[in-house]
Amino acid sequence: MSIRPITPPASRHRCRRQNESGPAFYLSLAGFLAVALYATAASHPGMTQAAAPANALEAALRSTAEAAPVRMESSPVDAVEGSARVRELSAVVTRRYRVADVAAGEVVRAVLKESGTHGIDPTLVLAVIAVESRFNPVAASEQGALGLMQVVPRFHMDKLAALGVTALLRPEANIAVGVRILKDAMKRGGTDVAAGLQYYNGAVDDDTRAYANRVLDEQRRLERALPRQAPTIARS
Repeated sequence: MSIRPITPPASRHRCRRQNESGPAFYLSLAGFLAVALYATAASHPGMTQAAAPANALEAALRSTAEAAPVRMESSPVDAVEGSARVRELSAVVTRRYRVADVAAGEVVRAVLKESGTHGIDPTLVLAVIAVESRFNPVAASEQGALGLMQVVPRFHMDKLAALGVTALLRPEANIAVGVRILKDAMKRGGTDVAAGLQYYNGAVDDDTRAYANRVLDEQRRLERALPRQAPTIARS
């Protein structure tokens, strides 16, 4: 899922066949998970390590809000339209992925903010999150990918310089970094969205485009679940 200017990134699938699974790697991964579990447990003392992703997401969002409250400024018209969009998308995320209402709303707001800044369809970002982590903010892979958008820190230290690696376990920070990576991938893919998604996944040499197909299928399901806009009737 790395974006590099010269050579294609190493696929997360190919990484399984490399020597990334040594003791040092697992100790690092264990450290990331420990931070995530500690943050979650601090918000929910009675929560076990097998807590549902919805509860973990809500806990991670709460710790983020306490650390750095987010203020989003908008005009009254934008606020009304934005609120409607947040409600629609949040309702779909809540139903489809069993995420708590408040947590779904915060994730959707972050997605709308970052996708608007970088010119990416928010339903595509939500589809990437669904495929990558199923909206689990403390998801971690054996290759070191972390958070909602499964960012691999060692490939993107330039984007993490001001945040730190553990910030990837905070939904808003993870989405901010992940969308920037996705934008870079889309640029490399040109007008071919599927190619951009394959760059994001680090699987450019996969002729079946399995990852891109999964994301695009998920995006279509999300879009079908949204309420349809009533057609505008022109009046003479």
